[in-house]
Amino acid sequence: MADRVARLSAEKAVVIFIRSDCPMCHTVATLFSDLGVSAAVHELDNDPRGRDMERELVRRLGRSPPVPAVFIGGKLVGSTDRVMSLHLAGKLVPMLKAAGAMWV
Repeated sequence: MADRVARLSAEKAVVIFIRSDCPMCHTVATLFSDLGVSAAVHELDNDPRGRDMERELVRRLGRSPPVPAVFIGGKLVGSTDRVMSLHLAGKLVPMLKAAGAMWV
């Protein structure tokens, strides 16, 4: 399952693993959309192998629940707290530009 998560996390400049019933997942996905980023969003609860991917994300993040799990440029950034901290510190947009997720 580690290979599947690695492959999916590198398919676009920004990849977000979420659950459809998670309000913080929606918040993070909306943030990227509002920034003009077209992220690949994977709803784990709608994927037949979603549970296995969740376990792999728990292992990588060291926390449960593991969603939202955000990857930028194929690298795990973290969950809501990390993404929001980067955004508030003015570091998220430069990271997105460096990954080719935005051009403004």
